[in-house]
Parts: sequence; structure tokens; C-alpha cells
Amino acid sequence: PGSWKYVYPPLRHAEWHGCTPTDLVFPFFLFIVGVSLWFSMQKYGQELNAGSVFRILRRMVTIFLLGLFLAIFPYFLSKDYAHLRIMGVLQRIALAYGIGALICLAVRREYLWIVLAFILLGYWAAMALFGGNDPFSLEDNFARKVDLALIGADHLYKGFGVPFDPEGLFSTLPAAGNVIIGYFAGAAIGKSPYKSGNAIKLILIGAGCAGLGLLWSLFFPLNKPLWTSSYVLYSSGIAMAVLAIIFWISDVAGFPSWGKFFMVFGSNALFSFFLAGIWTKTMLYLVKLPSGGEEITLYNWIYQKICAPVAGNMNGSLMFALLQVIIIWSVALVLYRKKIFIRL
Repeated sequence: PGSWKYVYPPLRHAEWHGCTPTDLVFPFFLFIVGVSLWFSMQKYGQELNAGSVFRILRRMVTIFLLGLFLAIFPYFLSKDYAHLRIMGVLQRIALAYGIGALICLAVRREYLWIVLAFILLGYWAAMALFGGNDPFSLEDNFARKVDLALIGADHLYKGFGVPFDPEGLFSTLPAAGNVIIGYFAGAAIGKSPYKSGNAIKLILIGAGCAGLGLLWSLFFPLNKPLWTSSYVLYSSGIAMAVLAIIFWISDVAGFPSWGKFFMVFGSNALFSFFLAGIWTKTMLYLVKLPSGGEEITLYNWIYQKICAPVAGNMNGSLMFALLQVIIIWSVALVLYRKKIFIRL
């Protein structure tokens, strides 16, 4: 946003328990990673072999390193590596993808639901049994204890006021569940494409998952920072229903042109995310312009001098965010038109 003081509530994360539309973005991405996994592994026969394992490990390591690069960039020489945050969004994507992909290819499809249930129920049990007096709180949760032991306080996120990483190692295990559920959805579409029955099936299963997640949340609250098991089912269920609707409109009803804007991003999704991080850290934060006898960042200058005067504080803050989306999309559009797809 142009200013964190002016953000519409649906565009904020829940403070702790709960789930806003913004809290669905990350699990939606992991879900679609799982969907894509089914199609990308067709060439390997949907099984573990030298080719599939090499591709999975290569992508996992590459994406993880890109996440570390963004955490350091552009302060490679001056960075305090003793307090470098190890985990992050791309790092979680990498590990959740790697774990989920290996499980999906190693386990027979009819048994994948059992493995998924074991992961989600096991995570719930671990969090409930080995946490503190308030096992699902910020300070007492077991995921934080594991990350403190394995990574160390100096390398964890500090944005919550205490060392706690919302993309930590232990909570990445249930995040792989979103990938596994996405893999099922990919198989449902890919085995017999362009049939309305597939869309209906996905909507019903998605509604069931979301409903089960809501029911589970009575005992294991929906919580993105903890990536609770109820949150996995709830977010994946909604993602499955949304995918079914898009699938029906684009492929069954035959109206794909409406999604062109999104296809541009989707064709180079990780590159667009990476570019947004580079753009923000270089041009928006490093470039400074004079304003009222002092210098302010280009980020603040655009918001204060262009967006806020045009649209006011709240809508100007949203206008700033949309402007950044358009900038990144414009670069992705050039790649799309030139048929350049950056694969890892």
C-alpha cells in the first residue's frame, strides 16, 4: 500500500486467529503449485525416478536460494548475516513444493489422503500436546519452539514483537498439505479435461474441505502464521472451488479470453514475484527525491505527491498498490508476448 496506515480491512492479514481474503493468497499459490505439479510430472509417469527427483530438488534449491537472495539484496557487503532471516515466502514455497512433490510421487494416489490426514492430524497433536499453557498463542506455540531450536532466535522473523517466523520450518509441514490437495485437483482435471462434471466434482469436494476446515477451527483455530491444519483444509477448499469456477468458464463454457490479464502473470509467476521484490528494494526504497527541504524515498514520493492528492489517503494508498501491480504486469506482458517463460 501507499501507506500502511490506510489499508482496507480485507487487504490486511488477520492479526492472529481468523482468515481474511488476504490470508488466502499464499495458500492459493501453494494449491496451484500442486495443480501444476500433476501436469509437469506427466512426463515422468507420475512416479519417483532420476528425472523427477532431480527436477524437484533443483527447483526446490533454486527457489529457496532466490528467497535468500531477496532477503540479502542489495546489501550483500553490509548485511548483518548473524541476524539474517533464513525463512521467508519463497523459502516456504520451495520446501512445501519439495515435500509435497516427493510425497505425491512416492505414495500411491489412493493412499495420499491417508498421508495428508496423518500430516494434518499429527501437526494438530504436536501443537496441542507440546505447546505451552496456551498452545495456539504467539509465545507458547510448539512451532516456535521447534524453529527456535533448529534455526535460532537471531534468524527468525521479529515482526510479531518476539522471535517467531510465520514461514518457519515446522509449520511448513502442513503447508505441504495445500500442495497435496492441489495435486488431487490437477489429477481430477487432467485425467478427463473439459467436462462440466469435473467442475461440479471439484466444487463439491472444495465445499466439503472448506466446511471441514471451519468445523475443525472450533478446536484448532484458523491461523495463517501457525498454518494450522484447519486453515489448510479451509483455504484449499475455497481454492478448489475457485479453480472449478475458472475451469468451467474458460474450458467447459469456452470463454478463456477474460483471463488474459491473469495468464500474463501466471506464465511467469515466480519471476513476477521476484521482480516485485527487486523493484521495491531498489527503485522505490533506494531512490530518493527532494520534498519540502528533505529527501524522501520514491515510494513515499509517489504516494504523497501523486496518489494521495488524486484519490485521498485510503484510495490513494490502494491506487499506489495497483500502480505497482501494473508496472510488474507490464514487464510480464513483454515476456508473454515474446513467448519467454522463465522456468526454474
